[in-house]
Amino acid sequence: MKYSFLVLLSVFVSLACCAQPAKSGISIIPEPVSVHPLPGKFTLTQATVIGSDAAGMANASWLAAKLATATGFKLAVKPGAAGKSSIQLLIKKQANAEQYHLSVNPTGVVITAGGEAGLFYGLQTLLQLLPAEIESNKKVVGIQWTMPAVEIEDYPRFAWRGLMFDVSRHFFGMKDVREFIDEMARYKYNLLHLHLTVDEGWRIEIKSYPKLTSVGAWNVKKTGTFGTFTPPADDEPRDYGGFFTQDDIRELVAYAKSRYINILPEIDVPGHSMAAVAAYPELSCTPGTYRVNSGEKFMEWPPSGHFYGLVDNTLCPANEQVYTFLDKVMGEIAALFPFEYIHMGGDETARNFWEKSDQIKALMQKENLKDLNEVQSYFVKRVEKIVESKGKKLIGWDEILEGGLAPNAAVMSWRGVKGGIEASKMGHEVVMSPTTFAYLDYMQGDAALEPPVYATLRLKTAYSFDPLPPGVEAKYVKGGQANLWTEQVYNMRHLQYMVWPRAFAIAEAVWSPAANKNWNNFAAKVEQHFNRYNAAGIKYAPSMYEPLIKISRDTNGGLLVNFENEIDGLDVYYSFDNSFPDNFYPRYENKPVTVPKDAAAMKVVTYRNGKPLGRLITITMADMQKRAK
Repeated sequence: MKYSFLVLLSVFVSLACCAQPAKSGISIIPEPVSVHPLPGKFTLTQATVIGSDAAGMANASWLAAKLATATGFKLAVKPGAAGKSSIQLLIKKQANAEQYHLSVNPTGVVITAGGEAGLFYGLQTLLQLLPAEIESNKKVVGIQWTMPAVEIEDYPRFAWRGLMFDVSRHFFGMKDVREFIDEMARYKYNLLHLHLTVDEGWRIEIKSYPKLTSVGAWNVKKTGTFGTFTPPADDEPRDYGGFFTQDDIRELVAYAKSRYINILPEIDVPGHSMAAVAAYPELSCTPGTYRVNSGEKFMEWPPSGHFYGLVDNTLCPANEQVYTFLDKVMGEIAALFPFEYIHMGGDETARNFWEKSDQIKALMQKENLKDLNEVQSYFVKRVEKIVESKGKKLIGWDEILEGGLAPNAAVMSWRGVKGGIEASKMGHEVVMSPTTFAYLDYMQGDAALEPPVYATLRLKTAYSFDPLPPGVEAKYVKGGQANLWTEQVYNMRHLQYMVWPRAFAIAEAVWSPAANKNWNNFAAKVEQHFNRYNAAGIKYAPSMYEPLIKISRDTNGGLLVNFENEIDGLDVYYSFDNSFPDNFYPRYENKPVTVPKDAAAMKVVTYRNGKPLGRLITITMADMQKRAK
C-alpha cells in the first residue's frame, strides 16, 4: 500500500509540439455531461466586462485576477448585467449547487449555476476553452484570447471527488499545499485528504500534547530509497521535518474553501504511530525508548503478506491513557476542520507485539475478544465514540471492517474494491480508493525509467476506474479519490510528476457520466492539457507515449519481445547493438522480436509522424532475463 520504494528521476521532455488537437478545438477535463459546439468564437479583449449578481461577485473577482496574469487585461467587474462583449455570472439556486450551464457565443459568455461552487466549476471549464497560454504565470503577448462558441451542460457524478496528499512521510509546507489545492481545483476536485500523522512525522500542532510536534515532527534527513536507510546514529541531528500550527490549518481550510474544496484530516491510529509513541512512549504496549522513523526499515513485508513490526509502532488498545490522548487530539482536530468526517487510518497495524502483551491478553479476557481482529475492532469502536462526541463522523481504511465494523463508520476501500462492496452491503457509506486504479505513488511507465515501486499503474488503467463496481450498493458510495503517498517524494516537482496526468483520469471517473468516458478522446485531451501544463510550469509524466514491454521465452529458451502502446498512432523503434535508435532503425511490426543471445541491452523509442515522443528506454539483458521469468 503506502510502503513505497522510489528513486527520483527527473528526465523530462517537452511535448508541446506533439499534441493532437481535438477536431472541435474543445478539450475539457473532466468531460462534461454535454458539449454542443456552435459556429463562431468569442474573443476576450481589454474591453470585456465581467458582470455578476451579488452571490457570484467573489467568483467574478477570482476570474478577473486569473485572466489578468496571462493576458495583462484589467477587466472591469460590475454587479448585474454586463451587456455586449461580457462574461456574465448568474446563480439560480438549485438542489445541486455544483451544476452549471456555460454558453459561449460571439457576443459574450454566460455561466448560470446552481450555486457558487457551480459558478467556480464553470469558470474552470471557461479557462480550458481559452488558449493554453492562459495558464502562464506571466503576461503573454501575441495571443488571440479566443474561445469557441459552445453550449455546455454539466454537473458531477459523485459528491466526493478527492485527492489524498501525504504530508507526513516528507513534510510539505503551506506554499506546497496551497499549490496542490490550486492544481486540484482546475479539475473540479472538491476534497483534499490530508494525511497528517505517520511513523515519520506528526504534522499538526496539538496544544494538549506539545511533544507531538517538538519531538514527533522531526527526524534525520535521509536521501535515497526509503526503507533501506541505515539507522540514524544518536548524534545525527533530528532537524528534518516540520508541522502546521493551528493558525496554519485555519488558513489552509479558508484557502481551500475559497476554491470549494473541503479538507479531510487523517490521524492514523493505532498503527503507523511511531511519531506519537516517540513523543509519548507511555502510549505503547511495549516499554522502551522510541525515535521518529527516518526511513530506516522497521517492518517486514514477506511475500505471504503477513507483515510484522520490527519495532512496536502502535498505540495500545488496552491502555486507557490512549483514549484520553485521542479524546483531546480529536477534540482539537474537530475544532479546526469544518468537514463532517475525521479519518482515523486503521490500516496496516502490526500486531505481533500485541500478541506478547499481558495488557492485551487481559483486555481480551475482560471484553471477551477472541482474536486480534476483534482487539482492533474494539479500538475502532471506542475511537468512533470519541469522534462522534466531537460532532464528527468516522471514516477509516478498509481494515476497520476486520473484527466487526463500528456502528456508523464509513469505509475508504483501498485494498481493491472488495471492502467497499462489503461495507455498502452492510449499509455503511463508502469511498472507493483502490490501489488497482487510484494509487499515484505506483510506477506509471516501464520500470527501467520509473522510480522503482512494487507495482505499476498505467494511465489507461487509471482511466478505467469506476467507483461503482459490480455488486456494490450504489446508494452508499459517496464517490472516489486517488492517493499519493510520499515516502520517496521529496519535492513538489516530483510530486507533480507522480500526480499528473493520472489525476486527470481519476477526475473524469468521479465527475463525468460513465457513458461519456472514451479512452481515445481522453488521451487526445490529455495531450492538449500537457500544453497547458507546459504554459503553467507544472511537471507531468509522459509515460503514455512509452510502450508496455512484454518479454517472454520461445520454445528454445530464447527471449522474445512484444510492445503494446497505450495510445494510437505510435511507432516503436528498437536496437540491440548499444546504439541509440531513431525512426531509421527497425520498427516493431506487431509480431515478436527475437533478442540476439549476445545482446547486452535493448533500447526502445517511440515516434509519431516522424517526431520522437516520450523517453528512450534502456533495458539490460540481465533485466530482460528476470522479466522473462
